[in-house]
Amino acid sequence: MIEDQDLVRSLLRDTLELAGHTVIEARNGVEGLDLFRQAGADLVITDIVMPHKGGLDVVTALREQIPPVSIIAISGAGDSAEDYLDLAYRMGAMKVLLKPFTSAALIAAIDELLPVGGP
Repeated sequence: MIEDQDLVRSLLRDTLELAGHTVIEARNGVEGLDLFRQAGADLVITDIVMPHKGGLDVVTALREQIPPVSIIAISGAGDSAEDYLDLAYRMGAMKVLLKPFTSAALIAAIDELLPVGGP
């Protein structure tokens, strides 16, 4: 999961861990892509507006991976959030969520993307 806001990252981590998922956290796109290259993942959740490489760059880089990884893009960046999420979807994010979203919406999106018995 790549999210620059500490509180949001903490809430997402807690939600995912309670649902039984293993979570690797990053504070920005550079850190997130480095961690992905080291550890791999079945699914990446990325914020869109972040310092040091934004989510759209992350989506583009992840689309180049073989095999492709599932991506959920999230954003709450003011009036442009929906536009950013639409662009992220067109660039290869498989699901998009507008902040604030519910834990149930996040888990439902993950359940649709992860294989049965996934992490």
